[in-house]
Amino acid sequence: MFAHKLGKVIAGIGGTIAIALAAVSFPLAASAHAYSASYTTVELTKSGTVVTYAIDELSVIEWVGGDANDNKMLEPEEFEADKEPFADVFNKNITLKIGGKAQAPVQIENYYLDRKGDATQVIMQVRYPAASGGESLSLSDTLYEKDAKTNYVNLLTIHYGSGQSTSALNGGDRTWAMQITDDQYAALPADLQPVAAGGGDQANDAAEGAVSGNTVTESSESSTSGWYSFFKLGMHHILGGYDHLLFLFSLLIARQTIKQYFVMITAFTVAHSITLSMTVLGWISVPGAFVEPMIALSICYVAIDNMVRPQVSYRWMLTFLFGLIHGMGFADILVGMNIPRKEMGVDLASFNLGIEAVQLGIVCLALPIILGLHRYRHARKFVLAGSSTALLLGGIWLVERVFIG
Repeated sequence: MFAHKLGKVIAGIGGTIAIALAAVSFPLAASAHAYSASYTTVELTKSGTVVTYAIDELSVIEWVGGDANDNKMLEPEEFEADKEPFADVFNKNITLKIGGKAQAPVQIENYYLDRKGDATQVIMQVRYPAASGGESLSLSDTLYEKDAKTNYVNLLTIHYGSGQSTSALNGGDRTWAMQITDDQYAALPADLQPVAAGGGDQANDAAEGAVSGNTVTESSESSTSGWYSFFKLGMHHILGGYDHLLFLFSLLIARQTIKQYFVMITAFTVAHSITLSMTVLGWISVPGAFVEPMIALSICYVAIDNMVRPQVSYRWMLTFLFGLIHGMGFADILVGMNIPRKEMGVDLASFNLGIEAVQLGIVCLALPIILGLHRYRHARKFVLAGSSTALLLGGIWLVERVFIG
């Protein structure tokens, strides 16, 4: 009997240690958005196909260097020196095909730095040959494809006359494709209005156009356009968001009834869905400098609550409030993308469903294990160990986001 009880204790402690080690394995520098995101606009005209590619300044420094004074910024002379190396990286990883044939760029039409503090982007506009009616058009992005440590997504917007389409290229699905009909080709503009270098948001403004009821005829084999690409993006986004996952873990490990768990998870889902939608729609705009520290603070608060209260109650209210903050963190990757109004509802719902699918899967897998651990006499040690680890990581992230940025 004693040996049996001892075995249970050892198993419980072993489970606690395993979970704590799993939490420690999260990257200490995790942020509210673990993605490197680029934003690409493809403009179809009768005189050429224009691709405008925007990526954050730090990613460019990572690829081609050039930051001689190591201040994590590109000075004007450094930026100019990086033009050819950056163009080389772009040409090797971004492939535009017309009629199944890879196209060489005709010329670089624009190259400028859109200075916006931490959100500064390097923007390159490249012209390719024009596609004709009846031809297929595709764009592939292999950037970071062999780098398992980097979660990268290319948020793609395609303009073809008065029509518009969107796609999220990430994970193993890196190609978008469509078939241009004769009617769509006939409706294409002759050319684009030129965009002045250093025009800030002019690249996006020039890309905007009226959206009609036109639809894209897509390649069924290689296209990732539509709701499914955003569903997968939502899945990858939460799986790469270690702070969101740690917050969920901290919520689950405290002893609660099945009803309390259900109400709590529902409150979190409803709350982050509200602010996710409102942020992407542009109804609210809260700076990341506030949102990211608050997400780290939410982890610390819940961890401390677990440690000081053996029996938690009314946690759904706390979870709802913090869920509003986490929703803004989920939305950050979509904010910079010009999603057409006619596609906004489907893309936003698909992205949110991807998040919920992963969240529900985690809850279904973890909850039976956690409920089983709470049957042991030493379950409180499990809660204290897990919460201490969450508090440590959350505290590190909080300090990084407040004082380091």
